[in-house]
Amino acid sequence: MLASPEPAIRWKVRARVLGEPADAPEMTALREEVRGSSLVRRLLASFGASPRPGAYAKWQGAHWTLAALADLGHPPGDQALHPLREQVLATWLDGTYYQDVEVATKAAVYRRPGVPVMRGRHRAHASQQGNALWFLQVLGLADDRCAALAERLLHWQWPDGGWNCDRDPAADTSSFCETLLPMRGLWAYGTSPAKAAARAAAEVFLVRRLAYRASTGELIRADFAKLHYPLYWHYDILGGLKGMLDLGLLGDPRCADALDLLESMMVADGWPATARFYRTSDEIALHHDRVDWGGTSTRRANPWITADALAVLRAAGRLTV
Repeated sequence: MLASPEPAIRWKVRARVLGEPADAPEMTALREEVRGSSLVRRLLASFGASPRPGAYAKWQGAHWTLAALADLGHPPGDQALHPLREQVLATWLDGTYYQDVEVATKAAVYRRPGVPVMRGRHRAHASQQGNALWFLQVLGLADDRCAALAERLLHWQWPDGGWNCDRDPAADTSSFCETLLPMRGLWAYGTSPAKAAARAAAEVFLVRRLAYRASTGELIRADFAKLHYPLYWHYDILGGLKGMLDLGLLGDPRCADALDLLESMMVADGWPATARFYRTSDEIALHHDRVDWGGTSTRRANPWITADALAVLRAAGRLTV
């Protein structure tokens, strides 16, 4: 993988698996190579199009483009990305996110703008603000408005530590999909209250061993035991383990089953993408992505997933390099 023609793969391996210093001249040069790569040009191509996709257009909007760049090692502080940042922040700090709307039924949710509150719990799509908070920190694009993203996440947090957008009034347990990105974003934001909230969110995953029902021990969803890249707003065990890596929690014994499962999924040359959430296309349409991230296979390794799996296993002490 160190010989990959894709500079972002080389950066992932050198930075996250081998642990080379981020400020080393060779690593700085490699990140500049990432910036100039054909992959990054494809990600940014939609923003020269007319009309420009909406900030959250799946998967070509500014929100998803910045999330991808953050994961690929794009160099921080790139002023060329400021227009994308502005579009994202204008979307996720809109006034409707400051309106708590008390409702009793699912049907009532759609009658008034704002964030529905049912039985004392905010039913917010917190993965949106959480992802934005994460990638703005990672890309060096954060400014004072990130405090507002963090404040909204803290305001919406559920008693069990996570978040959930479920409009069923009876829902009282946080969602993995809505909790992973806020957890990562708040940890990256780094204030004491934000990190405490992120650590509370980690318990949502840890008490379920990252994929299993606390009540029965059964797998929560079949998709959680598949590997995807990109993960977008979804969840799988590798995404959960990356979150635990952020928080330094891979040594928690409750991660062991997920780590075992990840190790068991290895094929001859790495780890495969066994499912995907995108279709490769230049057309701006639902779930279209301009980048071919390697497709799916049960036997052929995907370099993006392999790089992430190696990073997790190295940090967990299960890989020696």
